[in-house]
Amino acid sequence: RYCHVNVPDELLRDLLPGPVTLVLQRSDELNKDLNPFTPLVGVRVPDHPFLRDVARACPGPLALQPQLPGQHPGCVALLQEFQDLWPQLSLIIDGGPTGDTQSPECRLGSTVVDLSVSGKFSIIRPGCALTPTVEILRQKYGLEPE
Repeated sequence: RYCHVNVPDELLRDLLPGPVTLVLQRSDELNKDLNPFTPLVGVRVPDHPFLRDVARACPGPLALQPQLPGQHPGCVALLQEFQDLWPQLSLIIDGGPTGDTQSPECRLGSTVVDLSVSGKFSIIRPGCALTPTVEILRQKYGLEPE
């Protein structure tokens, strides 16, 4: 609904839910204020019961701030670190840590893959699921790196 999916549903089921963010062409239904300077949108379905319950309870898309501007990859953001954004938000939830925040793998964040070009993929951020994600895309679906 909020993006144009140009990959098989089975591919989506192979990667989601999990530590993968898929970048796809945004649809006109997505609020123009979300990512206003790009025709793309990232889609993530975390494999975490609390976050999935929140997503099911919300009638529209959720905008998340996984990494603050100026942070290096792997930084764990604290709720207070983006206090200047609070007035612009309808709801703030601090669900606490969603994994072993001391684990180097967990601190890599999600693997971010651009699937906006048919038959191709490009890795935007390697993240913690790079190897299995690339194997699925190349071996099972025959997608080529862009």
